[in-house]
Amino acid sequence: MDIQSINRSIETQKRALLQHSLYEKVETVEDLRCFLESHVYAVWDFMSLLKALQSKLTCTTTPWIASKNPETRYLINEIVLAEESDLTLDGKRQSHFEMYLDAMTSCGANTQQINAFIENVVATQNIFVSIKQSDLHPNIKSFLDFTFRVIEQGKPHEIAAAFTFGREDLIPEMFTEILRNFEANFPETDLKKLIYYFERHIELDADEHGPMAMKMITELCENNETKWKEVEEISKLALEKRIGLWDAIEEKIVKSATELV
Repeated sequence: MDIQSINRSIETQKRALLQHSLYEKVETVEDLRCFLESHVYAVWDFMSLLKALQSKLTCTTTPWIASKNPETRYLINEIVLAEESDLTLDGKRQSHFEMYLDAMTSCGANTQQINAFIENVVATQNIFVSIKQSDLHPNIKSFLDFTFRVIEQGKPHEIAAAFTFGREDLIPEMFTEILRNFEANFPETDLKKLIYYFERHIELDADEHGPMAMKMITELCENNETKWKEVEEISKLALEKRIGLWDAIEEKIVKSATELV
């Protein structure tokens, strides 16, 4: 197997995600805020996938010992640099998660729930307990639980699969579609930071991080068919969990619109 065969195998899930009816439901500022308040969990847990890969593929402990593969080491450190300390719209350094929170605040979305959730994670020191204790939609819980189960299992190629095919590989297309809707539907809302965040992701993921992540998968799997099969399985599951997240957001938007009538 190789990257091309994985892409062919997950084509059905990718198409379902990219053609999801959620995009058409984001029609008002309230819809946008609802979207952001749920999607933010995917922005947050993505950083844990990234740091898990850095932990597995580079040396983050002392005494320092050179990790096995210099090429993979370079790839993950390059992605970490941009995701954890990129330049904001006003030239400051922030992680993409922090940029997303600022963008949410700028357009009036509520960040209290995600902040409370993270505070609970710090308090419990157990992500699975925090997920279970939360009042999040079951699909969002399932989405988060899947991410951290993959991390807990500790197989670098599986973590990379969830990171690459469930996230990085799709972000340019997904965010381009969302961005078009935002620009068309919300001209009077302050979306400068949000649009900058999306455009930054499109730029990085399409031109740099996407190809880097694909190369990382190839380096990790090499000619090991078992690893390639596990990558295929995790990739499909990751996409199904993302579709479930989109279903949950769509359900919340529809429910909120119904309550306003």
